[in-house]
Amino acid sequence: MHLHLEGSIRPAIASVLAARHGVALAEEEVRRRYSYTDFAGFLDAFKWVTSFVRDPKDFGLIAADLAEQLLEQKVVYAEVTLSVGVMFLRQQQPEANFAAILKATEPFEKRGLRLNWIFDAVRQFGAEAAMRVVQAARRCSSRRIVAFGIGGDELSLPAAEFRGVYERAEEYGFHRLMHAGEIGGPEKIREAIEILGVERVGHGIAAIRDVGLMETLAERKIPLEICPGSNLRTGALGVQLGKSSATMEEHPLAEIVRRGVAVTIATDDPAMFHTSLEEEYRNAWRIGLTEEEMGEVVENGFRYAFGEIR
Repeated sequence: MHLHLEGSIRPAIASVLAARHGVALAEEEVRRRYSYTDFAGFLDAFKWVTSFVRDPKDFGLIAADLAEQLLEQKVVYAEVTLSVGVMFLRQQQPEANFAAILKATEPFEKRGLRLNWIFDAVRQFGAEAAMRVVQAARRCSSRRIVAFGIGGDELSLPAAEFRGVYERAEEYGFHRLMHAGEIGGPEKIREAIEILGVERVGHGIAAIRDVGLMETLAERKIPLEICPGSNLRTGALGVQLGKSSATMEEHPLAEIVRRGVAVTIATDDPAMFHTSLEEEYRNAWRIGLTEEEMGEVVENGFRYAFGEIR
């Protein structure tokens, strides 16, 4: 399940975090900030709201709230992305933050929720910063850290600059993924799988523009983590369709599935995109997946998981 911890910060929780650090912040202000129409606007909102996440207690609060949300949706397993690259930018200690997250989510294990974690770097911060994220994951020495990934602006730096980073992540035993083909073209997906050897691709909707690429993804069983609501709200869907605006019904999810590409349905940043996993499955139905296809997509969430589900 493609899900960012920091992107799950609901308006009420954002207000609590701000108050903890001496900032008066109304929920209405958060909702206003969470309204945007393109990818750049989303990045600005993400930077703004995460500026209130400053110490381990903050991360523990967010993690516990996310776990409660997931249980309410009857989720039993999730691999959650943690923006460690942003922690370093803000001169935080990832090890301390992660320890607080594990402690805060431990009680939810008894209630039937299994959480594993992906340490995430920011593409535009460069390879050296990404390597720090890999090293932090190793220092944490936790079986709950199942993968290393890179998100952020896929148009900022070429994939080749991160070859050594992904090689080190593989050496340390981490699975590897990358956001690609969200606002970039199909070549960004090809670079991720051919140069970096990623095992899953975040978003990847640009694959619809390259039949050969979809055949490669299907043959190699490299799944795409597709987040329909996010694709619509960031404008990524419009970019891939070559339109100034697009509708959910135009999303290429169904065609990608019918080309034999493995797909999982996910939320990306649920609070910031005003969505949930339940809502994303409703979106998949609107896009045109059949009942049989929906069942296959649900199974893929378990089939292509990086960590132990139980």
